[in-house]
Amino acid sequence: MNINILYFARIKESVNYSSENIDLPSDVETVTALKNYLALRGENWANLFNGKQVIRAAINHALVDDMAKIKAGDEVAFFPPVTGG
Repeated sequence: MNINILYFARIKESVNYSSENIDLPSDVETVTALKNYLALRGENWANLFNGKQVIRAAINHALVDDMAKIKAGDEVAFFPPVTGG
């Protein structure tokens, strides 16, 4: 399954990517599974996506929780929580 991933704010700075097109294994079907898959890429990735930090996700511009399903062609965006002031 091929998807497009966007990275924002400190996530973008940490992984040195703003976006990428990626072909996922068939068992990566949810945001949680995608985070776990990305965490395997190395230390910076693991620090962000191992579940110890709050990383929000959106699929096709809609905020979703970590159990949201990912489909082929989706755009998945990752960003830190936004605070106002």
